[in-house]
Amino acid sequence: MFSSLGYSESPLFAQFRRLEQEFDELFGAWSPWAAGIRSLPAGTFPAINVASNPDSVVVYVFAPGIDPKSLEVSLQENVLSISGQRDIAAEPNATHYRQERFSGAFRRAINLPEDVDADKVEATYRDGIVQITVQRHESAKPRLIQIH
Repeated sequence: MFSSLGYSESPLFAQFRRLEQEFDELFGAWSPWAAGIRSLPAGTFPAINVASNPDSVVVYVFAPGIDPKSLEVSLQENVLSISGQRDIAAEPNATHYRQERFSGAFRRAINLPEDVDADKVEATYRDGIVQITVQRHESAKPRLIQIH
């Protein structure tokens, strides 16, 4: 019954997919064909995940190939800023048909909850991932109240 709907993509659908990619490249973040509300606009670097628990907020910055000493991390008025430079050596005699790897200066800023303590921040780097842990104020942490 569905034998004509095999798993291989037809040439027509392949052309539509190519056209969709070209629209994404042409219109960037303004494209109505964007991957969704949680996707990053083209060229956004580095990718970031933010997690929260009762004791802290943890930010994961995916920065492969970057020397952690070249990164600048700051926290001011609950805004965490990460900036740096990613340089990729260009091949002098190469003709590039497509370049998707980001190169150049970058800066990302993330609003953190108001209950974080700017004096209790720790950053570590491992395998291309920067983990920034910002502790919450003691007064904001949940407390267990004993009933007597």
